[in-house]
Amino acid sequence: FEDDPDSPILVSEKPATRTPSRILQSPFVAETWVKEFNEKYGSQARQRQKQIEEEQIKANKLEERRKKREKTIEEQVTERLSIAEKTPAVVEDKVPEKEISFPKITDEMQAEIGKALQPSPEGEILVKGYRLEISRKDMHTLAGLNWLNDEIINFYMNMIMDRGNKQGNLKVHAFNTFFYTKLVQQGPSSVMRWTRRVSLFAMDLVLVPVHLGMHWCMAVMDMRSKCIKYYDSMGGRNNKGINALRDYLQAEHKDKKGSNLDLSEWTSQYPENIPQQMNGSDCGMFACKFAEYASRDASINFSQTHMPYFRRRMVWEILHKQLV
Repeated sequence: FEDDPDSPILVSEKPATRTPSRILQSPFVAETWVKEFNEKYGSQARQRQKQIEEEQIKANKLEERRKKREKTIEEQVTERLSIAEKTPAVVEDKVPEKEISFPKITDEMQAEIGKALQPSPEGEILVKGYRLEISRKDMHTLAGLNWLNDEIINFYMNMIMDRGNKQGNLKVHAFNTFFYTKLVQQGPSSVMRWTRRVSLFAMDLVLVPVHLGMHWCMAVMDMRSKCIKYYDSMGGRNNKGINALRDYLQAEHKDKKGSNLDLSEWTSQYPENIPQQMNGSDCGMFACKFAEYASRDASINFSQTHMPYFRRRMVWEILHKQLV
């Protein structure tokens, strides 16, 4: 047939290639695959977006609180300035001492502070006083965002008491940082000997550092107004602690004066609108400053933004055993 153009052409027909069964079974060729993919990963994306939005809301609230506090401080300053402008000076144009809260730290003071905050040798004793020793390691708890230790807080409380011994200042007694824990755990009888040389009811104020394991607060017993005030820089309340202090006052009065104390005359308060800490490190600083302000009947005009300043200032104060 090769020479015959009209001869038929024979074509060999191969069977059609079949799609392997493993491909047919793959989820990627299913009609619903795209829909299922979108539902699965779209849901995860929506969840992530929701988390992002929730965190943003939290951040906005914190920023709102910060601006509100700053605004309050600005309003207080503006009000005081306006009063000062309207009130003519009688003797001399001088701000009362108890209102001077933020004196400048001089270059000379800064150099001394920086030297004291050097971390080593950590065992070196930097200052002695009030039957206490402050080592370089203790002092370093005032650096950065470190947690204040008992030694620093106790030394500072003693400086507040020391200032109260000077004529014209409020008479203050401050318990050390172990008093509250012992009182709560073992009752008033366990701490009766702590005031054998102190006439507690002759004081104007009694300061009680409150340690709650991972958090510091300050209780202030005002013996003049018969009021227990509880300061917490995280806004917490501690009815158990206040009741323990009331029981202690009753036991102390009975032990020292031989009669019952009329607790119906005593009140308790959680002061409102006090500054709140914005981190997990400055509770000890807030507690110390609440005590220091209370010890001179000063209005609280500080906030979280002042804590770095107060930390460095406290280093200098401890070195010199003198509150600025």
